Amino acid sequence: MYQVGDVIVYGKMGVCTVESIDPDGSSGDSQELCYLLKPFYHNCSISIPVSNTTVFTRPALSREEAERLIEIIPSLQPTDCCDLTPQQWAARYEECTASHDCRDLIELTMSIYRKKRLAEQQKRKLGAVEERYMRRAEGLLFGELAVALDIPREEVQSYISSRVDQLVQQMDESEHPGG
Repeated sequence: MYQVGDVIVYGKMGVCTVESIDPDGSSGDSQELCYLLKPFYHNCSISIPVSNTTVFTRPALSREEAERLIEIIPSLQPTDCCDLTPQQWAARYEECTASHDCRDLIELTMSIYRKKRLAEQQKRKLGAVEERYMRRAEGLLFGELAVALDIPREEVQSYISSRVDQLVQQMDESEHPGG
């Protein structure tokens, strides 16, 4: 059971704070306990039963977990764009966003970025499906990382780029000391 003040990931809404835990009152005689959630990036409140099993929830990443996740980015490999059919891509996109796993979201965005670069090289635009899943994946991922790192969501991408550049440079220096 979550506690008041906990930061959690709630389905497609992303990161939320548990504002209160109160009896619902609307379920007849039995007053089921409900979480009142306040999403970080949506102007609403959500009441869900504590016993909820239909919408995915998990504790949000801590700062340390977010930093460790960013540290593994240089070792991740995006899916090769040529290996999948459009139907397989769509299934993969849905699977990654539905998993709510930040590593899956990173790999998904890396794959779509690769696909976007290839499309641009061929003087084409990225497809609407890819654009939609990119927005969804980045919204979930960047929202959670922003909260964990205590930075504005708009700065997450540049923060990741900067950290990855530092990590790659450190790896290069350790492989080639002195020059």
